[in-house]
Amino acid sequence: MKTKPVLDSYELFLLSLPLIGIGSFILFYFMAAKHYPGGSWIVTDTNGFSFWHNYLCDLLDINAINGEPNKGRTYAITALFLLCAGIFFLWSLLPKLFKTKNNNQKIMSTSGYLSLLSILFLAIGNHDVIVRMAGVFGVVAFIGCCVELYKTNYKKLFLLGVVCIITFLSNYYIYETGICIKVLPVIQKFTFALFISWFIGLDMALYRIVKQSLYIENQKSSDLI
Repeated sequence: MKTKPVLDSYELFLLSLPLIGIGSFILFYFMAAKHYPGGSWIVTDTNGFSFWHNYLCDLLDINAINGEPNKGRTYAITALFLLCAGIFFLWSLLPKLFKTKNNNQKIMSTSGYLSLLSILFLAIGNHDVIVRMAGVFGVVAFIGCCVELYKTNYKKLFLLGVVCIITFLSNYYIYETGICIKVLPVIQKFTFALFISWFIGLDMALYRIVKQSLYIENQKSSDLI
């Protein structure tokens, strides 16, 4: 066992919330895409949501790119809120994955919370400003997390985290420079899939520690009887 954190059954319940949030996010975003009227930045007068040409944030706009009212917006806002709420619970418990407490973990936690809070404002506009702000906080949080994963010898989660950060920064580079901009909608979705896989992996690592800790506590209780 890599760590011996003090965790209880309540925290075990909390660790189910990130998975519920991620699952709900996927479900509601599919519903948002289904109800999206149409149009993309490549072809403005198409019908429906295009996996290849639309960005996920297109679903948050009041009006679709083709000019029609966006009937999928409510589903998209709900999806975004549920995802952020789920990751909030994950991030609040994440320091328990590591052996010792330090200032890096405080920076990681604070930056993560600020990034999640910033992302929620995507629903009210100012897309570019919010994305940049949330991105800066997010990169700080992700780098801090990877540092702790490396020190705690979670090699696979560390490597996946590094891949996520590189892919994340690639999104920003393409968006800011316009290089290969036509493929960015697909890269964005691939990046989301990577991060979701990483968050699930982090949650499962915490879940295993909780189960082990509870098992040990139950064994001690049995020995005292």
